[in-house]
Amino acid sequence: MEAADLFCHPLWFICSLALLALLWVQRRKSWRPDTCPVDLTGKTAIVTGASSGIGKAVALDLARRNARTILACRCREKGQAAVEEIRRATGNPQVQLGLLDVSSMASVRAFARRFLEKGSQLHILVNNAGVSGLPFAVTAEGLELTFATNVSGAFLLTHLLLGTMVASAPARIVNVSSFRHFCVRKVDLKLLTGEERTKNASQAYDCTKLMNVIFTTELARRLQGTGKHMAACAVQKWYSASSD
Repeated sequence: MEAADLFCHPLWFICSLALLALLWVQRRKSWRPDTCPVDLTGKTAIVTGASSGIGKAVALDLARRNARTILACRCREKGQAAVEEIRRATGNPQVQLGLLDVSSMASVRAFARRFLEKGSQLHILVNNAGVSGLPFAVTAEGLELTFATNVSGAFLLTHLLLGTMVASAPARIVNVSSFRHFCVRKVDLKLLTGEERTKNASQAYDCTKLMNVIFTTELARRLQGTGKHMAACAVQKWYSASSD
C-alpha cells in the first residue's frame, strides 16, 4: 500500500479522530498554573537549565509567585537574557542568575559552594537541565557526557544542597524525567563512566531518565519518616523545546 492510499484509509481517519478527541479531553482536564493561588513570598528556588524550555517556564511561574528564583544556567548570555525577561514579565527583582554546567562536577561543587556561603535557605530545587542526542563522549572527570549531565550532576547538586533544604523545610525537590524511561528495563552503573556503552544516543537518554526515576524514588523513601516536611518527585515530560 502506497503512502497516499494509507492516509486515505478509513482506519487512519478513525484513529486521527480518536487522537484528536483524546487530546481535547486531556486539554480540558489539564492543570493550569493560573488556577493555583500559591504565594511563595519568602521562599527561595533554584531551577537548573532555566534559560529556555521547561526550566524557563518553571522559573517564570515561580517568580510570578514572588519566590526568590535562581536560574542556574550554563551560558551567561542566555541565562542573563532569561533573567531580564522574567524580571520584566513578573516585576520580581529577586530573579537571579547562577552559572552552572551540570555536566561538570567541579562546576556543580562551585555553584553549591557559592550558594551555601551566602547562608540562604532553599525551599525548592528543580533539577531540569538535561541533554539528548549527544554522541558518546567522556568528560575530563571520567564520566560519560550524557550521563554526567542528566544523572550525576543532578545527583551531586541535590546531595550538596540537601542539608540546607532539610533545615529550610518544608521543601521540595523536583527531578525532570521523561516517559521514555519506560523504554528500558534496567541500567548498568558502568554506563556512568563509559566503561559500558549504550547502542545509541537515544538509548543513552532513556537510561538516564530511568536513573532519574530510581534516584527520586529512593530519595523520597529516605525522606519519609524523618520528621521533616520534605518531598521528592519525578516529573514525566513528553516533548518540549529546550536548549540548555
